[in-house]
Amino acid sequence: MLANGIEMLKAAKAGHYAVGQFNINNLEWTKAVLQVAEELKAPVILGVSEGAGKYMGGFATVQAMVAAMDKEFGITVPVCTHLDHGTYEGAYKCIKAGFTSIMFDGSHYPIAENIEKTRELTNAAHHLGMSIEAEVGGIGGTEDGVTSNGELADPEECAKIASLGVDMLAAGIGNIHGKYPADWKGLSFETLAAVQAKTGEMPLVLHGGSGIPAEMIRKAITLGVCKINVNTECQLSFADATRKYIEAGKDLQGKGFDPRKLLAPGFEAIKETVCEKIKLFGSDGKA
Repeated sequence: MLANGIEMLKAAKAGHYAVGQFNINNLEWTKAVLQVAEELKAPVILGVSEGAGKYMGGFATVQAMVAAMDKEFGITVPVCTHLDHGTYEGAYKCIKAGFTSIMFDGSHYPIAENIEKTRELTNAAHHLGMSIEAEVGGIGGTEDGVTSNGELADPEECAKIASLGVDMLAAGIGNIHGKYPADWKGLSFETLAAVQAKTGEMPLVLHGGSGIPAEMIRKAITLGVCKINVNTECQLSFADATRKYIEAGKDLQGKGFDPRKLLAPGFEAIKETVCEKIKLFGSDGKA
């Protein structure tokens, strides 16, 4: 069932677990995440970047696809459609398209401008019953053409953004989009603890959840992280399974070239990854 992220993250905060945000890139991704969430009785957030939204035919197309699958599959767990790392303009497009949640990433603006735009979008989102995520500090790597060196969030700035009434806050704590390099220094738990101390009960978001060691994930949850984003690991799982299928020549056997057969191994691989992450985050059985 479609829902915003407010209640599911409040429950996660109280229950000391995290809700997984799994970015979707096409029908297979969406179907895989929804089916696993239903099987494990876990609330779930479907993240859509602006690039992925454009690739799938626009935000309205994505929302219609999710809503139709939600109905056809008889999904009973809360499902949130969420803009990931949205621009100011992108946020309004998702509001118009009927998403249940948005993220405005104003981290690259001066803090005053980040506050101004976040305040406006928070009012607009809440007026329509949508949840909203904001960001302070940079998430390392590149997302939709925006590159950051991974600046650590300033706890004081986080407090200012949190005071606007946003529903969740992404704070840079050394996390990175994409694959983590061999010389990665790890998460800054000192920064995370300081941010939580300044923001109180605010649900915190960990971006770049792919590749972070399980023990770091668990510790982050104890320090206030209630939402963890996963995209790269699903992409890698899909690519690996698809590569093996083709290298084995299965696409040349019978009608193995049929997209329904060609994409099936990757689809199953995504399901396995999502299942693993939901259980690591502790959200299974929470819906």
